[in-house]
Amino acid sequence: MTSGLPLDGIHVVALEQAVAAPFATRQLADLGARVIKVERPDVGDFARDYDRSVHGQASYFVWLNRGKESIELDVKSADDAPVLAALLARADVFVQNLAPGAAGRLGLGAEDLRKRHPRLITCSISGYGPDGPYRHKKAYDLLVQCEAGLLSVTGTPDEPAKAGISVADIAAGMYAYSGILTALYERERTGQGTSLDVAMLDALGEWMSQPVYYSVYGGQPARRTGARHASIAPYGPYAAGGGDQVFLGLQNEREWAVLCNAILHRPDLITDDRFATNPDRVAHDAELTVIIEDALRGIPVARLVASLDEAGIASARLRTPEQFAAHPQLEARDRWRDVDSPGGQIRALLPPVSVSGREAAMGPVPALGQHTEAIRAELGMFAREPRPGSVRMTLKAKP
Repeated sequence: MTSGLPLDGIHVVALEQAVAAPFATRQLADLGARVIKVERPDVGDFARDYDRSVHGQASYFVWLNRGKESIELDVKSADDAPVLAALLARADVFVQNLAPGAAGRLGLGAEDLRKRHPRLITCSISGYGPDGPYRHKKAYDLLVQCEAGLLSVTGTPDEPAKAGISVADIAAGMYAYSGILTALYERERTGQGTSLDVAMLDALGEWMSQPVYYSVYGGQPARRTGARHASIAPYGPYAAGGGDQVFLGLQNEREWAVLCNAILHRPDLITDDRFATNPDRVAHDAELTVIIEDALRGIPVARLVASLDEAGIASARLRTPEQFAAHPQLEARDRWRDVDSPGGQIRALLPPVSVSGREAAMGPVPALGQHTEAIRAELGMFAREPRPGSVRMTLKAKP
């Protein structure tokens, strides 16, 4: 039975854990690929134990692993290695984010695999890349944020702050996803697979390019400006009526003039030397903030946002995650779907890219080892009785 989705018929084997690789492979599953997630017996992906907030399951795991099949394998075992080998023989894509060097020691390095399977696309995700002095260094999201310079531009002047989501992992996962799609397209023309390497440092480094250019070529050290933009003003939070805040985001001189005339009712600011250009406004941001907040303080935030919208000035209200989950725009566009999980149904957002006339697969979140026996049977293998003292079954080929 086909799904009718773009990646229908594509088989992905994922020896993955945590965030970066699971994020990439979940995108593939949403597009119709069959993703088989290889997990350690009895333990599984350690992200399963990050928290218990979603019907007793980890919020990270249910987010990253819907639509996948879970098989428990001890990849170091002589009993289970043939199962992984059989899966890879059928696979189009192999994704792994094991510890540095671990895949090679298991005979799962890209070069070895592609000698055996020339059409296979391999994707290795690491913290710092396959070579260089940091290649064996452990890499977690916050640590890569530090190494990429993100904390130097995030936070307040008094204290750096990490991004509130796993941006290094997500960046690496997105580049792995786009790289895999590119490799699949290339294989359609050449008939050959390829090997991809994605480093978290490189991925987040791409996202840090603007601050790097600003600092290196502008001769100015990076600045931490809290919720305000470091190089555009006015751009950030401003106090409005009733103790609420509105976030403004101006992009050009035309919008600045509109704000002064239609919202602040201060046309004199347009020709004020302190605010004549964006660099001037950035340099005098503290003075500008006082002027803006004095003008906005008596306006209820709902009326203020309506006036800003009418004037064509970009604005936003600060929402919590709970408020985002009930965002009227998402509800109006029917962006939520119910997804099954071992602990019960959960709501999940549709993927950001909509395919015309088709909807993402949005499959269930798997329990640990839920598909082990079915996949073994499909491969022509079956389970035998466990050895005394063993908690895991080994494999034997069908006669």
